[in-house]
Amino acid sequence: MRDKMVLKGLFSIVVVVFLLQCINGEDPYQFFTWNVTYGDIYPLGVKQQGILINGQFPGPQIVTVTNENLIVNVCNNLDEPFLLSWNGVQQRRNSWQDGVYGTNCPIQPGQNFTYVLQVKDQIGSFFYFPSLALHKAAGGYGGIKIFSRSVIPVPFPPPAADYTILAGDWFKQNHTDLKAILDGGQDLPFPDGILINGHGSNGSTFTVDQGKTYRLRISNVGLATSLNFRIQGHKMLLVEVEGTHTLQNTYSSLDLHLGQSCSVLVTADQPAQDYYIVFSTRFTSQVLTAASTLRYSNSAGSVSGPPPGGPTTEIDWSLNQARSIRQNLTASGPRPNPQGSYHYGMVNTTRTIRLANSAPIINGKQRYAVNSVSFVPADTPLKLADYYNIQGVFSLGSMPENPTGSGGYLQTSVMAADFRSFFEVVFENSEDTLQSWHIDGHIFFVVGMDGGQWSPASRLSYNLRDGISRCTVQVYPRSWTALYMPLDNVGMWNIRSENWARQYLGQQFYLRVYSPANSWRDEYPIPKNALLCGRASGRKTRPL
Repeated sequence: MRDKMVLKGLFSIVVVVFLLQCINGEDPYQFFTWNVTYGDIYPLGVKQQGILINGQFPGPQIVTVTNENLIVNVCNNLDEPFLLSWNGVQQRRNSWQDGVYGTNCPIQPGQNFTYVLQVKDQIGSFFYFPSLALHKAAGGYGGIKIFSRSVIPVPFPPPAADYTILAGDWFKQNHTDLKAILDGGQDLPFPDGILINGHGSNGSTFTVDQGKTYRLRISNVGLATSLNFRIQGHKMLLVEVEGTHTLQNTYSSLDLHLGQSCSVLVTADQPAQDYYIVFSTRFTSQVLTAASTLRYSNSAGSVSGPPPGGPTTEIDWSLNQARSIRQNLTASGPRPNPQGSYHYGMVNTTRTIRLANSAPIINGKQRYAVNSVSFVPADTPLKLADYYNIQGVFSLGSMPENPTGSGGYLQTSVMAADFRSFFEVVFENSEDTLQSWHIDGHIFFVVGMDGGQWSPASRLSYNLRDGISRCTVQVYPRSWTALYMPLDNVGMWNIRSENWARQYLGQQFYLRVYSPANSWRDEYPIPKNALLCGRASGRKTRPL
């Protein structure tokens, strides 16, 4: 079986490389073979069944450069279906590779699938993760660094080193037990701890030389809670958020919400010793804390004193910090032109979408919803049903464009949208818990956020000049967040809560961005190696 899987994977790689050479010319390639297995892990001192990639937890890091092609052959050696998704990697014209159930059939046990990704016109800090069920609670995630091409100026000197930090809340229960809790109609318990690169407190050390500056790429890969991070005795210069260079403001601590990533520069300008790097939960009645170590190479002593505490105020402090994160309009992005050359505030919006989260009880069980609709997966991935015109899988317009004010109901919800539209999206949160939202395949401009109820008059407070561009955004309790989003990527794209219990229990939907041109210029054709399942089983993909 193993030999067959490897041979099948190699054949798939040859096929997709041939196709990409036809499409993308001479952009460089990187090749990966990832074996996904179970393994014993002890991140909080308790034995758990972890999901390992090539025996590693967290998984291997992807280090790439703008426009490179990534050929990732994933061999599923679990006893259940598996998929990987690429949080923030936009998949230009290629939602076939998105790695969520709405676009891809799962990789069955003992089988493999070769992802063909191009980090087209992207830079920045991202991560990958397993997207099915509660696999994310067992590991299977890893960091992604996309560097600028050498001809593109970066708005800060090269750092002495570049570290990735994957932090997130963690449960001692196995992912199968957590899934059973949700399937039984209950919510998850409070997490048991915080992991930093797969370890609890004191498990990770980052070594620096005195006087030098380092880049830390930090992602919140957890399931349930926002985090605040800080470094004892050091300031942090924010330089990038999910692929956008930021105004270089200095912070003592930063809030990072579920699914979000950022980069900071830290200068080792303190006396030579060890210092705490601290993460703690935010907006929770019980505060979890974990610490790793910033170690000077000439350290004269270990960490001393208590770890530095986080912010003592709640929503207003975090909201004001979020508003301070803005685009660096003079910095080049992935192309040699300033990010601010795209004047998003001068583009007329074509449609306003208002999305309200809720937590209804449906059929006696806890569910979560968007505009009263609690998403249920179809028997066939929506992208395949759309491609093959399979009727009865989903209906366009099944996702309301505005809050309904009614009770929740179950539906495979899909919203129709036209290619090259320009949306105003308003997330409205009437609950007492912070929400975090991610949109696959797109970046958007955060133009406003505030407490209370959104109304058309709220547009008067929008930032139409240098709002940060990103792919994951928070909505504070009893507040709203507004985005401007160019629909420049054809495909079937997932819009979801990054709180994984909410996502699993229905707080997501799909946006079908449609172009009538049926051109490779707008969207790549179905891959030859596409997995087919459900009502698409037995169909043909396309000839070589």
